[in-house]
Amino acid sequence: MTTDTPAQSAVSRIMTFTPSKEEFKDFSRYIAYMESQGAHKAGMAKVIPPKGWKPRRTYDDIDDLVIPAPIQQVVTGQSGLFTQYNIQKKPMTVHEFRKTSNMDKFCNPRYVDFDELERKFWKNLTFNPPLYGADVSGTLYDPDVTEWNIGRLNTILDTVENESGIKIKGVNTPYLYFGMWKSAFAWHTEDMDLYSINYLHFGEPKASWSLIDGFLVFPGFFPGNAQSCEAFLRHKMTLISPSILKKYGIPFEKVTQEAGQFIVTFPFGYHAGFNHGFNCAESTNFATQRWIDYGKQATLCSCRQDMVKISMDVFVRKFQPDRYKLWKAGKDNAPIDHTKPTPEAAERWSQRRPSCRARSLQLNSLSSQTKVQHS
Repeated sequence: MTTDTPAQSAVSRIMTFTPSKEEFKDFSRYIAYMESQGAHKAGMAKVIPPKGWKPRRTYDDIDDLVIPAPIQQVVTGQSGLFTQYNIQKKPMTVHEFRKTSNMDKFCNPRYVDFDELERKFWKNLTFNPPLYGADVSGTLYDPDVTEWNIGRLNTILDTVENESGIKIKGVNTPYLYFGMWKSAFAWHTEDMDLYSINYLHFGEPKASWSLIDGFLVFPGFFPGNAQSCEAFLRHKMTLISPSILKKYGIPFEKVTQEAGQFIVTFPFGYHAGFNHGFNCAESTNFATQRWIDYGKQATLCSCRQDMVKISMDVFVRKFQPDRYKLWKAGKDNAPIDHTKPTPEAAERWSQRRPSCRARSLQLNSLSSQTKVQHS
């Protein structure tokens, strides 16, 4: 088997993958391949499905879909440090949400490139609060779609439901997100530091930033929050502009997701972002055996009752039986090297047939969206 070698970019380490139809059939195996190429080191990666793949035949029939609890996002702060408050509003249909997002008051401004739009986002963040149709239970996938079906990824996270009969909305079930210009998601890692997958069904792009060492960075900017709750980023209220990260020499990555593309985030990858305009995305969490050590050491929010907590007992017992007694005794807590190659991923992908053609690309520039083909 031959694979392309990822090129180095001075702008972003976030990699873009373009699986073939054959490679696209096995979700977990392709995630393993991505990690064997080092995609997890940037915290997230983009995946462009094979040509012709569609999760849904048409979106013309979703106007009457109800967004039960849209939120108005009110942001306060200054000098690149902000706090986001979500105010729940009355239910509205997708048609009503789209109509609202296209009003002069809420539509995006004119811009030359994505960099200019990003600057306008931060400049106008505290003005004219947008609406966000977040956390809508459901899927837009047609039932007969088997590849990369966000409602049926068939990863080891299914153990939560299979062994315990527990469904956690948005974690092991899909959520829909309807965005408009300036609607945003604050800096956070996924619940239990899981993986996540996000597919942009239609509409305007979604911008994302990624940061690996957020647990070291953010408490210094928000010491009061960190003192009150060591997992305060799980509240999803904290926004820090890239200009501040640059000022303090904190490395981060950024990527733009367009309609028809996936974004995968990896365990312990801090991320944030905003929507360029009206769009619809679908998301959920998933897991691999590599995640288990992250789940065992995940820092949980202690100040809110609705925070997600998953018992790791069944995962350790089932997938790490040789470490189960040590873990139960509280002695299985070795530090995790987030950049370390993943033997499980490499081994699993090496079993692939030699005829498989894996192609990976690396983003060269956010503004031009030019992709560098690996040779």
